[in-house]
Amino acid sequence: MLYREAGQFKTTYASDMAVFRLREDRIGLAVIIAAAYAAAFLGSDFLLQAVLIPFLVFSLAAIGLNILTGYAGQLSLGTGAFMGVGAYACYKLMTAFPEVNVIVWVLVSGFFSAAVGALFGLPSLRIKGFYLAVATLAAQFFLQWCFIRVPWLVNYNVSGALDAPLRTLFGIPVVGATATPQTRYLVVLTLVIALTWLASNLVRGRIGRMWIAVRDMDLAAELMGIRLLQTKLLAFAVSSYYCGVAGALMVFLWYGGAEYDVFNINQSFFILFMVIIGGLGSLVGSFFGAALIFIMPIALGVVLPVVLSPFGLSVGAETIEHLRFMIVGALIILFLIVEPHGLARLWQIGKQKLLVWPFPY
Repeated sequence: MLYREAGQFKTTYASDMAVFRLREDRIGLAVIIAAAYAAAFLGSDFLLQAVLIPFLVFSLAAIGLNILTGYAGQLSLGTGAFMGVGAYACYKLMTAFPEVNVIVWVLVSGFFSAAVGALFGLPSLRIKGFYLAVATLAAQFFLQWCFIRVPWLVNYNVSGALDAPLRTLFGIPVVGATATPQTRYLVVLTLVIALTWLASNLVRGRIGRMWIAVRDMDLAAELMGIRLLQTKLLAFAVSSYYCGVAGALMVFLWYGGAEYDVFNINQSFFILFMVIIGGLGSLVGSFFGAALIFIMPIALGVVLPVVLSPFGLSVGAETIEHLRFMIVGALIILFLIVEPHGLARLWQIGKQKLLVWPFPY
């Protein structure tokens, strides 16, 4: 039970270990999930295909990077490449074994990305910080080169491109031109919810505490008996798995097909900015960062013409893109100075204030 005395909370051990200690949090989460599923039946095709599906895909990729950078403290600039590994692995598996359910290959493709991520995570035992970022940047360029230069990886019809073949789930088209945005959205939403729940349990358990110990001070963690190499490689593997699944979802359930340059260095920075603004070491922050950075240009494209049209001014897509980069850059500087823990920390502070409202601390 939860007790309140003199502005403080006394809890049991079971409530302290619960994912959502407050009833309001559990109710709020249930409402959000219900609204997300209801959007599949109430939202337009544009909302599902152009806003919600990519938002969920980027949120999953941000969770993957947050596991590595936010929880384990290992900086990576190769997120885009690891997403590409998952996409290419899913493509090869789907074409080689067409009779297998496509969702199985989307999930299995993440293991190929995890293996590649662990391989490029080997230098993390000897180097850290800026030098580790350079090492993962090398992985980004090397893997991107493989996507276009290794013939076995590419579609021979269009060099370096991935075409989404028709695949069904229980007789309903999920991948391919005939798949509806509603079906794609429901599949992506279900996978993201399941993987987020898995990540939540992972970071709150023994493995998550090991990652946090390595992040805070790896020397002290080693003296406590934590094996640095295994812990860091596991962080790279789990992070790359999430990024690989996100890459497969991006190509086959959002784009419907893509070329190799989709997984370029800009994609890696794009995901990194989401993690920084959303909040390092926070799964909720990954969703906040993805919502702000991805949905912001769409909101600007809707709001700016309405605001400027009375003055006879027009705003093109190129101008909105420039504004997006300017705003993201300013937000990164602002959060690094004012609130390094990002939007997730602001959300936590707001909940704490509402918890004791209208009484001050």
